[in-house]
Amino acid sequence: MSEATAYEISCAIVEAMRSLITLGLSQGTAGNVSVRFRDGFLMTPSGIPADELRPEDIVRMTMEGTHDHVLAPSSEWRFHRDILRRRPELSAVVHAHPTYCTAFAMCAREIPAVHYMIAAAGGPTIRCAPYSPYGTEELSVAAVAALEDRLGCLLANHGMIATGRTLAKALWLAVEMEALCRQYAVALQIGQPVILSDAEIARTVKRFESYGPRNRPSEP
Repeated sequence: MSEATAYEISCAIVEAMRSLITLGLSQGTAGNVSVRFRDGFLMTPSGIPADELRPEDIVRMTMEGTHDHVLAPSSEWRFHRDILRRRPELSAVVHAHPTYCTAFAMCAREIPAVHYMIAAAGGPTIRCAPYSPYGTEELSVAAVAALEDRLGCLLANHGMIATGRTLAKALWLAVEMEALCRQYAVALQIGQPVILSDAEIARTVKRFESYGPRNRPSEP
């Protein structure tokens, strides 16, 4: 299979940004998406609403953080770059401010294994990185640490990050993380949620290696 072009990936990023809005995971100009491309990455620009975004607006960046686009990249480009650089097995990063993920982030609370679907994020917890101002190196360092051996995390008083080997998987994980946080919030109102064991989640993580969205087999 031939490598996707920058334009094809940019079209997918635009579609993903619009999906964040329609799925209720983001609003206005909030949220950003990146996808690895060759020796750099493609990044959403700063300040353009998803419904106005065009493929040609997507900024091609180097791993040194430079670009030659007329538009500035998202202010959060640094943690996108650092995650992709630190985690070569990943190809996409989705950042958004969905209501329930952000509510737990406002409380600086990690999410425990209250449902087996937490395994989609790679482990028995979804960690919450400590607060740092947006767009800073400090935030990037905190995000990378919170994602150690994980695919998703919360950012205190800010939002969430979901990653994946493909953009489709990163977007799927963002949806699953918000659903889990919503369910956890409701369970806390009912009583004390039961926490699944680390061993059970480890078994589920293994089973999830082939779980989630996938491409259809190629036609013969």
